[in-house]
Order: sequence, then structure tokens, then C-alpha cells
Amino acid sequence: MASLFANPNFSTHTKPSAITRPCAIASHISRSVSLSNPSKAWPFHHQNLQNLLSRVPVMCSAAPHRRPEYIPNRIPDPSYVRIFDTTLRDGEQSPGATMTSKEKLDVARQLAKLGVDVIEAGFPASSKDDLEAVKAIAKEVGNTVDRDGHVPVICGLARCNRSDIEKSWEAVKYAKRPRIHTFIATSDIHLNYKLKKSREEVVAIAREMVSYARSLGCDDVEFSPEDAGRSDREFLYQVLGEVIKAGATTLNIPDTVGYTLPSEFGQLIADIKANTPGIENVIISTHCQNDLGLSTANTLAGAYAGARQLEVTINGIGERAGNASLEEVVMAIKCRGQELLGGLYTGINTRHIVMASKMVAEYSGLHVQPHKAIVGANAFAHESGIHQDGMLKFKGTYEIISPEDIGLSRTNDSGIVLGKLSGRHALRSRLLELGYELNGKELDDVFWRFKAVAEKKKHLTDGDLEALVSDVIFQPQVIWHIGDLQVTCGTLGLSTATVKLIGANGAEHVACSVGTGPVDAAYRAIDLIVKV
Repeated sequence: MASLFANPNFSTHTKPSAITRPCAIASHISRSVSLSNPSKAWPFHHQNLQNLLSRVPVMCSAAPHRRPEYIPNRIPDPSYVRIFDTTLRDGEQSPGATMTSKEKLDVARQLAKLGVDVIEAGFPASSKDDLEAVKAIAKEVGNTVDRDGHVPVICGLARCNRSDIEKSWEAVKYAKRPRIHTFIATSDIHLNYKLKKSREEVVAIAREMVSYARSLGCDDVEFSPEDAGRSDREFLYQVLGEVIKAGATTLNIPDTVGYTLPSEFGQLIADIKANTPGIENVIISTHCQNDLGLSTANTLAGAYAGARQLEVTINGIGERAGNASLEEVVMAIKCRGQELLGGLYTGINTRHIVMASKMVAEYSGLHVQPHKAIVGANAFAHESGIHQDGMLKFKGTYEIISPEDIGLSRTNDSGIVLGKLSGRHALRSRLLELGYELNGKELDDVFWRFKAVAEKKKHLTDGDLEALVSDVIFQPQVIWHIGDLQVTCGTLGLSTATVKLIGANGAEHVACSVGTGPVDAAYRAIDLIVKV
């Protein structure tokens, strides 16, 4: 990932912390490597860092941290990253993803359990229903304090006009921690073709509306320069500096159309930190769309460069190709935050991720693709024989995250999914779980039958495996087998059957009988031979 962040001219200014752990040393070295030399921008090129990282645990783990006190415009711990979930606002803008007020309240409750810092509950000015839904969330979820003393900020979106801002405040003011999030576009393409306004007009509107939001009694105001990723830098610094003076507490930097690459977006955040007057008095936030599939990478690049609020959605749902995925961003920080991201951490209780993912998928109607990182059905499944063998020996060979860490319970401990690429070791392990201990020829026979079935059937069930075992292991002893069978039937109802059976010693026995139909006649003839 660090290679994506690498830029010969990229620079951040972070004071190195005390060096007490390998992960802290690795983080320190990665920051101290000269970025003026592109060949050294990727920290793994440093031999000492390679040696240190060879001792890094192979499974993701992070020591628990206590969430710092909430202050709108600063975070007491510079390593803490706020998670701003916009599933109920930007996520609901996915075509066909509309949720009812009750469903939005259910999702908000789950987000609170998850431990998100900010819930953007909706866009109150968009409809009366949305205003009432945001108000209900503010009244309930925005006043529910968990056992650790945490209560989420409840945020409402508003365009930079008085009506929108008033409606947003009307909806969120019932929360213990209300926030108004207002925005206006700053890129030339938006100014010329959408707003039809000059830069001077946009600066004046942004400044006035942030000030107006504060005048309503809201102490927590977020401002977003829409399409910041394509905005002129000097103009962007000017707008941001003015809204800081007007009282903004969080500056959100949106890559509205998912246009930037990670190195570009990281540099954008670094440049804003270095060139915006008063930036030390606010929180910098990111909001990355996924049009080029880079939303998670861009978000992490922004965090690495100094952003301390990250805007995300459950399952990555959102406008067009979606947003940065909460589960991907949070687990990336949990896995690599200490060693490569300067010790960053979040307050998310990751064991609630799977439940949140399933709830949003069900309510939005946007089902998660099987190969989706973290929460996809295949994210912790292993079908190839080589991978299954490794998983049975040590899970760290092919998994960097424990499924239990995200609240996932799988049908078998190693996540093995049997298919045509599976090997004997995996098949034997699954059969043991089902209560069948096979070795030698029996296992070989079942394995080759299994491979033949797996070539034709995509999904093999436990019932299929039990049938294969039964065919091989539980075959009855053969005493007779049919040598010949001849039946005669007509319209009178009686049929005649002649049967030849061959016994275990090779002797042939013939019998004839009549019956009601050819089957009955054949069975009667067999009965005569075997003396049943």
C-alpha cells in the first residue's frame, strides 16, 4: 500500500514517537526514509525495515485503545481517526437503495453498536420523510450513551443556503452532539456549468452559510468543498481559510468523482495542511468516491497525510460506483495502522461489522458480491487444494484477519469450501468433521468419486459427501446378482416373468411366476429362488 502513497515530492511533518516496539520502529523508519529519491519512497526497499517487518505478526491484531474525549475541532490523541459513516445519506443515494424511516433507525442503532464517531443520518431538506427520519435518529441514537460513555455525533447534510441549514438543524438539534454538514462546489467545471457563479461569489456564500449555521447554536459545523479533487489549489486554500474563520470545525475534502490517485490525494491533504490559514484549529476529513476503484486506497493515503476523520459507508455503497468501504478502511487501519500508518487507530468495535453489512445489504437491496473484501461470502473461504492444505496446518498461511474479529462464524474452522480444486487433505478433514474417519484405499476411492462429482457440480453439500462415503464404505454384501430377466404382459392384468439369478458360488437359478404387472411378477419369481 505504501507504494501507492509514494510521491517524490510528498511530505508530511509528524513528530516521531518513542520507539518501543518493532511496529513503531518500522513506522519511524518509513517516515525517515528520504522521499526525494523515488527508489526509496517505498519503505520496504530499506534493508533494516525488511528485517524489522519480518518480525511483524502474520495475523492482524491491535492493542485496544481508549477513545479520546470528543471535541468538535480537535482530537486529544493525534493517532486517533474518527469514522464518519454516511451510509444513511450518501449510501442511500445508490439507485434503488432507498430505506424506510424504520430501516434507517435500525441501521443507525447498529452503527452506534459498531462505534462510529459520526452518523450522517440523512439530507433533511430533501424530503419531509428524511427530515423526520433524521430527527428520530437524533432523539434516540443521538442520546444513547454506551457503557464506555460514547454517544455518536448525529449529522445532517445541507447545501449552502439558509433553508437547507435550518432544516438540518431542526432535525439534528435533539442529539447530544449535533452537527450540520454544509457544502458548495469549488471546481471550475462545477462553477461554470452547474452553479454559474464566480469564485468570489462562492467564497462569500461558503463563509456566510458556515457563519449562519454557527449562529443557530450549532457548535459543530462541517464544510465540504465539493469536487475538491479537481479544484484549483490556491482557490481551495482560500475557501477553506475563510470557512475556518467563519467557525467551521471540520473540513471535509471530497474526491467527488473518484478522479485522483492515492499519491495525488495524499499530496492534496498534505498541501491543505501546509497552506491553509488556521488549519491547526480544525479536523481534516476525507470523502472518496470509488469511480476508479481507489476509494479505500485514497482514504488511507489521506489518513497517512494527516486527515483525522474518514467518511465511509457500510459495504461501500453510494452514488455511482460507491464510496470508501467502512469495513475495508477500518480493517486496513487495524492491520497496518501501527507499522505503516504512523500508529493510527479507530474506535470501531469490529465484531459488529458482519451484522452491519448484512443489515445494510438486506435493507438497501444491494447484495454484497461474493469476492468483496472483508464481508464477501468468499472472503474467508478456501477451495484450492494448496490453500486448504496451508489453512489446515496454520491459518496464518492464507488469512491475515481472523473471521471472529469481524463477527463472522463460518461452518468449519478453516473456511474450507470443497470443489474440483480441493485435495485429499481437505476432503479427509471435512469428512472427519462429519464423523467419518477414512484412510488408505477407502479415502482414495471416495476422493476420486468426489473429484468426478465436483467436475460437474459447482456446490457440493454435506449430503453429497455422505452419499459418496455410503457408496464406498457401506456397500451391502452381494449374495445374488441378476443374470437375465424376461417379462410378458398384456391387457388381462396378469403378467409373467422369468428370472435368472446367479449365486455367490456361480450357480445359476431360474424361476417363473405371474403377478399383477411385470414388476410384481418379477419379484415373485425372485422370491421363489431366494426362498423369502
